[in-house]
Amino acid sequence: MVGQLTPGLILIIITIYFLVLIGISYLTSKNADNATFFLAGRNSPWFLVAFGMVGATLSGVTFISIPGVIGAGGLNQSFSYMQMVFGYMLGYLFIAQVLMPLYYRLKLTSIYSFLDERLGTNAYKVGSAFFLLSRTIGASFRLYLVALVLHSFVLGPFGISFLMTVVVTIILIWVYTFRGGINTIVWTDTLQTTFMLTAVILTIIFITKALDVPVSGLPALIQESDYSQMFYFEGGWNDPNNFFKQFVSGALITIVMTGLDQDMMQKNLSCKNIWDAQKNMYTFSIVLIFAKLLFISLGALLYIYMDQIMPEILVNHPELATNTDQVFPRIALDYLPPVVGIAFILGLIAAAYSSADSALTALTTSFCVDFLNFEKRDDAPEKLKRMRFSVHLAFSVILLIIIILFNQLSNEAVINELFTWAGYTYGPLLGLFTFGMFTKLNVRNKWVIPVCIIAPVISFLVNENSVEWLNGFSFGSLIILFNGILTFLFLLLISKKPTPALG
Repeated sequence: MVGQLTPGLILIIITIYFLVLIGISYLTSKNADNATFFLAGRNSPWFLVAFGMVGATLSGVTFISIPGVIGAGGLNQSFSYMQMVFGYMLGYLFIAQVLMPLYYRLKLTSIYSFLDERLGTNAYKVGSAFFLLSRTIGASFRLYLVALVLHSFVLGPFGISFLMTVVVTIILIWVYTFRGGINTIVWTDTLQTTFMLTAVILTIIFITKALDVPVSGLPALIQESDYSQMFYFEGGWNDPNNFFKQFVSGALITIVMTGLDQDMMQKNLSCKNIWDAQKNMYTFSIVLIFAKLLFISLGALLYIYMDQIMPEILVNHPELATNTDQVFPRIALDYLPPVVGIAFILGLIAAAYSSADSALTALTTSFCVDFLNFEKRDDAPEKLKRMRFSVHLAFSVILLIIIILFNQLSNEAVINELFTWAGYTYGPLLGLFTFGMFTKLNVRNKWVIPVCIIAPVISFLVNENSVEWLNGFSFGSLIILFNGILTFLFLLLISKKPTPALG
């Protein structure tokens, strides 16, 4: 084995990395107030936001789960995952042309304030609550994945428990985000995206070297392998890899998990104006396509490497056949040169923290604005700052609890869990925003919360039984569409005509 980085060396690398992040936090949080924390004074450079958003979108899920699942079949078999990625482009176009102009025109801090103006208090509160639930679960999944790797390869060998590993993981996020908020994250995400992409590129270079194939020969190598099929049309809508099913799912996932997500949109709203924000979105979407292609290529190469160079890996580590999240870390840390292992550790930490840090900031922002009414209070600035500090700390503790629970309950690949939960928690947001934007109807306020609870429950039941009830059809990520349509139809049932304006 070539790698074998010692836990002590890995710990030193991580310590240096976080000292850099804390240094950036110190420089970007001087004289920080709530406006700086929430939207960076609406003065963020659009190109930094665009590049940093790549890292936040990829996250630890993409960094580990996507390469691992590429060669193992399932939801994203081989290159068919790119079908969903192409759908992302349609979603980003909708966000840039429809959603962002709306948010900028209304000068929103929390995007869910739109629901308050359009559909009333209950729609506003339930929309924000669904975001808090969705993002808390998503951030917990991502941090759980990283905590597992850190525990297995770094802190566990020192006798530190998984609980303490998670505690350390969350404390490190809290330390560099609690003061500067989004103003800090715009800069740290840029650094983290750089580390993440560097780790992938270095791994690809060294694997192609081990395979005695030039980097220029990479496309031909993958095309000749068993992992190269990108487009699936033959299986029809019952096939989870069907092109149209994946393409539509990708567009919907992008709209709800970026355009209707306070975490992702908060960075965009920190730009100087709508044109800068749109330039950010267009640039980010193009870079993201190439980044996803890199990760998928890496996944194919990892399995080609095991097939042709190191078949003993699966013999020595049979757990990799079912726990695909461990494929990339095992090969990078134990079978490739130390420089790859170092890059992997930095990339992994960057992948997790580039999404988790902004998630924690967005959760704090949403709760402060949507539930504590920060923008309408006349309390002293120092009191509001203390309240924000308490909220930030409380969400850190909530993430800790959920990660521990997830460790006890989950057996599935993190990527599947994330998409499944997103279908149920983001569906009502899709229905609420669509109803508010594309109809002029009002709703009966008292029925909004029951509607937004019933729709996901029905969606869950239908999704669990669709194969039996619908002649073999499986929704997969399309459950978001079903859930959103169901919410929209229920809102129509409780709707009423708008009150005519006087005069």
